[in-house]
Amino acid sequence: MSAASVFPRLEPLLPRVSKPIQYVGGELNAVAKDWDSAAVRWALMYPDAYEVGQPNQGVQILYEVLNERDDVLAERTYAVWPDLEALMREHGVPQFTVDAHRPVAAFDLFGVSFATEMGYTNLLAALDLAQIPLDAAARDESHPVVIAGGHAAFNPEPIADFIDAAVLGDGEEAVLEITDIVRAWKADGRPGGRDELLLRLARTEAVYVPRFYDVDYLPDGRIQRVIPNRAEVPFRVHKRTTMDLDQWPYPKQPLVPLAETVHERYAVEIFRGCTRGCRFCQAGMITRPVRERSITTIGDMVERGIKESGFNEVGLLSLSSADHSEIGDVCSGLADRYEGDNVSLSLPSTRVDAFNVTLAQELSRNGRRSGLTFAPEGGSERIRRVINKMVSEEDLIRTVVTAYQGGWRQVKLYFMCGLPTETDDDVLQIARLAHEVIKAGREATGSKDIRCTVSIGGFVPKPHTPFQWASQADPETVDRRLKLLKQEINSNRSLGRAIGYRYHDGEPSVIEGLLSRGDRRVGAVIRRVWEQGGRFDGWSEHFSYRRWTDAAAEALEPMGVSLAWYTLRERDENEVLPWDHLDSGLDKEWLWADWQDSLSEVEQDDCRWTPCFDCGVCPGMDTEIQIGPTGRKLLPLTVV
Repeated sequence: MSAASVFPRLEPLLPRVSKPIQYVGGELNAVAKDWDSAAVRWALMYPDAYEVGQPNQGVQILYEVLNERDDVLAERTYAVWPDLEALMREHGVPQFTVDAHRPVAAFDLFGVSFATEMGYTNLLAALDLAQIPLDAAARDESHPVVIAGGHAAFNPEPIADFIDAAVLGDGEEAVLEITDIVRAWKADGRPGGRDELLLRLARTEAVYVPRFYDVDYLPDGRIQRVIPNRAEVPFRVHKRTTMDLDQWPYPKQPLVPLAETVHERYAVEIFRGCTRGCRFCQAGMITRPVRERSITTIGDMVERGIKESGFNEVGLLSLSSADHSEIGDVCSGLADRYEGDNVSLSLPSTRVDAFNVTLAQELSRNGRRSGLTFAPEGGSERIRRVINKMVSEEDLIRTVVTAYQGGWRQVKLYFMCGLPTETDDDVLQIARLAHEVIKAGREATGSKDIRCTVSIGGFVPKPHTPFQWASQADPETVDRRLKLLKQEINSNRSLGRAIGYRYHDGEPSVIEGLLSRGDRRVGAVIRRVWEQGGRFDGWSEHFSYRRWTDAAAEALEPMGVSLAWYTLRERDENEVLPWDHLDSGLDKEWLWADWQDSLSEVEQDDCRWTPCFDCGVCPGMDTEIQIGPTGRKLLPLTVV
């Protein structure tokens, strides 16, 4: 396919769609390279709208890492809204990149980063618009190699028919290794065609190529085995782990959006991984071990990022930012550097038991207070033991009161509904906890002008976690408990008025559960949903539960399985799980033992500060925990 810009055909359509600026490109720090000077060309996609995908840290990092290579070109593409999709089909405009508006099908590689499984229908829409065959088996060497990454790629089986490959884990080194393999294959004259290229990728043992594996099923629908169908292909594919994050200080030149996006800040990942051991948390499990950035690298990244972008908010990102061994010095050092400069700090993820008065003061020193979100996850002490969220009620109330006393008037508390062993009472305890928070806050501040928002998400069992064997609560149970909770919050009128209540009903969670723990048979469901108009399934206004249940019934029941079979059924220890041949580093026996501990309400310590408890990651991945403290301080850039 020609690599010429499609913008002359696209531009006349833009006045007819909503938010046309999201398709224009040309953002500050965007890269536009000469096509012919590149030996390898990547199209990178976050499969959601520009406003969600543009700030995505993973895509921005890979975009910069790749474009730093002189002979490599990387451009970005996002899901287009249905209004533009209809016009593109009518006028023959293919899926395009926002950087130079080149057709996605002209690139060598099409990398798609899935933070959530609900983007799968957007992948099919993009492939079809790009005129790339949906079925990987129908592609030849003229088509891009479609590679999935991100957290959902740790079980890519539901989209195995649609992707050529998947990468588990960190992408910085992986994309460079893949680039080298593609470059060499092209330089050799593309020997053996597409099949040989995929075989070269598979031989690394760190790129999963689904077509090289066969899945056999038992009569009752369970998987019997997953085995390679080529002699050179490994039985297990391993995740990538980037060590020494100080050597990878990206993004150095953050992209500044033209259209409004969900996050407009310079984000620094201050550490990667988590060993708190929350049993529901796939992100914490699959990103082990903990690897901290040093305080000096964080300071250098912030200095450069602000200079290059002009952002006036700095987000210190990680799965639990306040757990960085030098978080106090990081925050005070940055607050000193930028005092009087209108630069604010935020910790988007804050552990209840890691937030303190000093941190509160540093985060609000310039008078601007970003929102604070705390995640107790469970309403009762019992359910928090089950999920290994070692936070007491006293911890929570003390922490929230600290925030109120520090000048915050609004905090958000995040919980889940539908957790394993959960009862109605466990959920109703959320209301009592919220009431206690408001009472304590009023008492501590002497003011009634304080609020908290209770936000509830539906629990979805995820692969590579101790809860991967758990049954999922049905939507009716979740919705009934959420209704009871709302009544309980409002049972005390004085306190209830100060409590906001947001929730996701049980239906989307069940579909996410199907996609999360599904096998290759679920691909037929995704295809049917897409054919029936399914797009942007992570958006409540576009999601249709009926469309998914109808498609599941049509596609799965002839094969002897069902939506309920995938979601509401508890697995036993010996069942072969669809992702067992994909190695996250975690020992399956350890995960099962932790699942049994959960049912016995036994908590597990954080191995950062206690002896190793043999989850398998460090020896299996030949890695180790990397934490400070370094003992260094951040000095102000100028005398204040």
